[in-house]
Amino acid sequence: MNASADDKSAAGHCAELVRAHDFTRYASTLFVPVSVRRALLALYAFNVEICRVRSQVSQPLPGEIRLQWWRDMLSGGGHGGVEGNPIAAELLLAIHSYRLPVERLSRLIEEHQFDLYNDPMPTMAALEGYINDTSSALFSLAAAVMGPSSGDVQHLARHAGLAQGIVQVMASLPLDASQRRLFVPQQVLAKHGCGPEDIFAGKQTPGLREALDDLFGEARAHLGTAETLLLSVAPDIRPAFLPLAQVRRDLDLLARADNDPFVARPPSRFGTLWTLWRASRLRAFSG
Repeated sequence: MNASADDKSAAGHCAELVRAHDFTRYASTLFVPVSVRRALLALYAFNVEICRVRSQVSQPLPGEIRLQWWRDMLSGGGHGGVEGNPIAAELLLAIHSYRLPVERLSRLIEEHQFDLYNDPMPTMAALEGYINDTSSALFSLAAAVMGPSSGDVQHLARHAGLAQGIVQVMASLPLDASQRRLFVPQQVLAKHGCGPEDIFAGKQTPGLREALDDLFGEARAHLGTAETLLLSVAPDIRPAFLPLAQVRRDLDLLARADNDPFVARPPSRFGTLWTLWRASRLRAFSG
């Protein structure tokens, strides 16, 4: 197999990984210029790989070792397997081609160490810090692929990531509760007279509903800010934020008063494609 075939195979591997495990971001790349699609899929495949570490290990130590491999790869200190890892190869190409900040990628890895342990999320500030270095960072990196960064772009990426991250916490609640994992901040629960066991019991109470409504309110505020800020950035960069359209749809469904937060409701792929296609035609995303 020649170098060109190797490149095509690595790019295809990343695309399939994202399509299987992060369909919203995969679908969003169908509505961006072909010239940047490969780099975006490399970023999103890297994110999938880091997020999947928790589900692929039974103890924290093997997970720490896997995450360390990625840190070493980014720092140039990887030993063995770097050249043969299609995700690493595609990510390094994207970093080189678009001068992506390695520091943000490294911090994303470090923040996902939290996933390896069943420590509860303590405060809203801690959750926002976690999301800022994961979801917000991914928006920021995707925007850097699309065009030059700026203060406005970074501000938008922060709010976009916070909206998406909080909605993801709510969407993942059924699975997290079944595994006794807590991303809903204890601070928010305590404010309404609840605790972790209320989540782990998987039954909605009035106090718990109020706590979750607080989080929905936070997500809605960040989403509103992000949607306003979209018009302040260059039109070429806006398609990087297409996943926000799905965030809006998910938030509206999850926040409904008749929605049981402990029943998983994965969105249909057709519905996601339809949502993103419609959004791609709006001035807010296309300029």
